[in-house]
Amino acid sequence: MIGIWGPAGIGKTTIARALFNQLFTGFRHSCFMGNIDVNNYDSKLRLHNMLLSKILNQKDMKIHHLGAIEEWLRNQRVLIVLDDVDDLEQLEVLAKESFWFGPGSRVIVTLKDKKILMAHGINDIYHVDYPSQKKALEIFCLSAFKQSSPQDGFEELARKVVELCGNLPLALRVVGSSFYGESEDEWRLQLYGIETNLDRKIEHVLRVGYDKLLEKHQSLFLHIACFFNHESVDYVSTMLADSTLDVENGLKTLAAKSLVHISTHGLVRMHCLLQQLGRQVVVQQSGEPGKRQFLVEAKEIRDVLANETGTGSIIGISFDMSKIGEFSIRKRVFEGMHNLKFLKFYNGNVSLLEDMKYLPRLRLLHWDSYPRKRLPLTFQPECLVELYLVSSKLEKLWGGIQPLTNLKKINLEYSSNLKEIPNLSKATNLETLRLTGCESLMEIPSSISNLHKLEVLDASGCSKLHVIPTKINLSSLKMVGMDDCSRLRSFPDISTNIKILSIRGTKIKEFPASIVGGLGILLIGSRSLKRLTHVPESVSYLDLSHSDIKMIPDYVIGLPHLQHLTIGNCRKLVSIEGHSPSLESIVAYRCISLESMCCSFHRPILKLEFYNCLKLDNESKRRIILHSGHRIIFLTGNEVPAQFTHQTRGNSITISLSPGGEESFSVSSRFRACLVLSPSKNSPYSDINCFLRTKQGVEINSTAKSIYSSPPNRSLSEYLLIFFGDIFPEANRCLMDVTPNEIVFEFSSSSAKTMECGVQILAEGGQNCSVVEMGHSETGGNRNHLTDVLKVSQVETIKNSNNTGHWSWLLGKKKTELSSTLVSGSSDDTLMRHHEPEAVQLSNDENTRNLSRLLCIVSLVISVLLLFHCFFLQMQ
Repeated sequence: MIGIWGPAGIGKTTIARALFNQLFTGFRHSCFMGNIDVNNYDSKLRLHNMLLSKILNQKDMKIHHLGAIEEWLRNQRVLIVLDDVDDLEQLEVLAKESFWFGPGSRVIVTLKDKKILMAHGINDIYHVDYPSQKKALEIFCLSAFKQSSPQDGFEELARKVVELCGNLPLALRVVGSSFYGESEDEWRLQLYGIETNLDRKIEHVLRVGYDKLLEKHQSLFLHIACFFNHESVDYVSTMLADSTLDVENGLKTLAAKSLVHISTHGLVRMHCLLQQLGRQVVVQQSGEPGKRQFLVEAKEIRDVLANETGTGSIIGISFDMSKIGEFSIRKRVFEGMHNLKFLKFYNGNVSLLEDMKYLPRLRLLHWDSYPRKRLPLTFQPECLVELYLVSSKLEKLWGGIQPLTNLKKINLEYSSNLKEIPNLSKATNLETLRLTGCESLMEIPSSISNLHKLEVLDASGCSKLHVIPTKINLSSLKMVGMDDCSRLRSFPDISTNIKILSIRGTKIKEFPASIVGGLGILLIGSRSLKRLTHVPESVSYLDLSHSDIKMIPDYVIGLPHLQHLTIGNCRKLVSIEGHSPSLESIVAYRCISLESMCCSFHRPILKLEFYNCLKLDNESKRRIILHSGHRIIFLTGNEVPAQFTHQTRGNSITISLSPGGEESFSVSSRFRACLVLSPSKNSPYSDINCFLRTKQGVEINSTAKSIYSSPPNRSLSEYLLIFFGDIFPEANRCLMDVTPNEIVFEFSSSSAKTMECGVQILAEGGQNCSVVEMGHSETGGNRNHLTDVLKVSQVETIKNSNNTGHWSWLLGKKKTELSSTLVSGSSDDTLMRHHEPEAVQLSNDENTRNLSRLLCIVSLVISVLLLFHCFFLQMQ
C-alpha cells in the first residue's frame, strides 16, 4: 500500500488519476474509488458492493457480509485507488489487510491526514509539495491565457495573482479560469477581491478539513491564522500556555492534517489561503467586529477603537497602523475588553491624547511608538510573556517590584527618552533584554543579578550608560552587546559563559580577563584599543575594526580556532605577518597604511576582501590571486592582472579553445575570472552571474553567486572581484564527447557596473583545479534533460520522506513536474514527454559522434525506466 499525502487542493487526486491511467493496463482488475463514506454497517456493505462491482465489472453483485473483498480478490492481482480518505475506518473497510488482495497488487491512498496512514501501517508515503514559483505561474497561465506564459502587459498582474494564491494548484486553476478573457482593468478590479475573500469553490475544499477538527483544534487553528502564523513552536506554546488548547498535540494534529507545516527550524507556517479561511471563520462569528474573537482588519479595528465598541469576546487585536491615516484613541478604549490577551499595534503610530487609564492583563503587549511617558498606573503586568515597546516615548514602565514570572522577552529598543529600567528581581524567567538605542539610560539595575535564565543582553547605542552591575555570574548569558556605549571604560564581570561579545566603540582599552573560555565571537574594535594582551583561544570570529593597532599580535595569529578576521579602518596597521592555521576569511577595508600581507595559507581560504587598501603592494596582490584555495577575492584595483591571459573591456569575452594546443583543456578543466567593478552606491548586495555559451548561443554552463560586496560608500574606488568555476557542468561531464572550439564568457552584476573582465583557463590536474567551487552553480546546456532522466537510477524504493521525487521513475518526470504540471490538467501524453534538446551546430564528424553517443544514452535511459517499471509491478 502506498499513500499520497498533502494539503487540500494540492493535486493528490490528479496525481493518483495519472498513476492509475499509467498503470491499470498491467493489472487484471483495477478500480478508482472516491466519495468514500462510512456511517454504519449498511454503508460498509454498500462500499464493499461498490468496490467489487467496479473492479470485477459486474453491475448486479449482491454482498451480504464484510469478508467479501478478501473472498473475491485474494487470488487476484489488482490496482485500487482510494481517493480522499479522511477516516481510518474507510481504510479498514476497503483494504484492512494486504493479504485481502493477490500477490503483486497495489493499493494507492490519497488523503490529507498523515496520521491515518501511520495508524494503518502504511509507511511508503509520497508527500505532495507546492510547485515552484515558475511552475505555479505556468499552471495559472494555462487557465488564464490558455498558454504557458502571461500575455504581454499581464506579467506583473499574473505574478501578483500567483502570489495571492500561494502556489496552490486548485486556487491557480479556479482563479485563472475566472480571469480568462478579462481586460487588464477587470484584472485589477478582481485583485482586491482575491485579497479579501476566498472563491467559493476554494473555500469549500479548504473548509472540509477545518470543519472536521475538534473544537479545541479549531480554536488553535484560528489563533494561528489570526496571530501566530510564522512564529516558532516554542513561542506559540508559551503564549497559549494558560489556555486549554493542548498546543503541543494540537500542532501535531494540524500538521498531520496538512493545515499547518512545522519547518525544520521549528516555525509554524500556515498557507496564506488557509490563513484567509481562518480569518473568514472569525468574521462569520458576528456581524459586529467588537463581538468577534480576533480583530485583524485595520479599518474594523479603527472603528471599534474609535467608537469604543470592544467587548469581552475579543482576545486578540493585530493592528497594522500603516493601513489607516492619522488616528487617535481615548484613555478608556480598552475597558470593555477585559479578556484581551494579545495586543499588537505595528507599522505606524496612533495618538493618545491622555495617559491611558486601563490595559487588560495582557500576555503580549506589542506597541510600536507607544506615545505616552508611562504605562497606565493600574496596569498589572504579571501575565506578560512579551513586552515589545520599540521607539516609544516612555520614560518609565511601572513602579515597584512586580510579579513577572511569565515574562520572557523585553524589547525597548530606540526608546530614546527611557531613563530607568524597573526592578526585575522577580522576572526570573526573562531570556531577552534589548535596550539598543536607549540614549537616556544611564544604569542597568542591580536586580538583573536574579535573571539566571537571561541569554541576551543588548544595550548597544546607550551612549549615557555607565553603571552596570558587576561581580555577578549570570550562567545562562550567552550574548552581550554594548557597542557605542561611549562612557563604558571597563567590562563588568557579569558572566563567564558569554559566547558572543560586542563592545565596539567603547572606551574599553583591553579585553576583559574575566572571560576565559567558550567565547566564539568577539567584536572589540575601537580607537581606545591600541594593543591586545589577551584573547581566549576559543574565539573563531574576531573583529578589530576601527582600532589603532599597528600589528596583529602573535598570539592572535596563533589562535587555533580563528576562522574569520575583520580589520576594517585600522588606519595604523602596516602589515599582516601571519595568520591562524584555521583561518577561512579575511576582510579588510580602509586600512590606508597596509602595505603587505603574508600569503602562506594552511588551508583553502573562502574569502579575501581588501577594499581601499591603497598601499597594498603588487607582490601581495599577486600572491593572493595565485593562491589556489580562494573561493572569492576582493582587491582594490582598476586593471585586470596580467596572469589573466584573456582580457577585454566590458562584460563579455570570447575564447578560442583547442584541445592539445597551446592552451590545453578538457571537460574537467576550470577557469578563473576577474572583473573590474565600479563601487556600489545603492545596495551592499550584488548578484554576480557568469554564463558560458557556444558561439551559436547554446548555454554550456552558468554560475551564480550572491555576494555582500561592500556597505555603501565603503569602497570608494574600483575594485577587482576574482572567482573560480567549471567550464563544463560537473553533472554532465560523463556525457561530453564533443566540445566547442569557442566559448563566450558573459558576466553580469545586479548592482555594480562591469568595467573590464579577464579569464584564465586552468590546466586539468593542476594545482589550481582543486579550488572550491564558487557559490551555488546552476548547470545548463543541451544535455541537461538527459541528466535529469538518468537520475532515476538513484531511486531504490519509495520510503516515508519529504523527498518529492519518488514518482519520477513511474512517470518519466521529475517531481516538480508531477506536483505542478500534473495538477494543471495537461494530457497524459504531455506529461510523459521530455523536453527536446537545443540543436548545436557542429561539424559532420562531430554530429556523427554526438549522434552515436546520444543513441547509447537513450538506450540506457529506456533500460533504466523499464527496470524500475518492472520493479514497481513486482514489489511486494
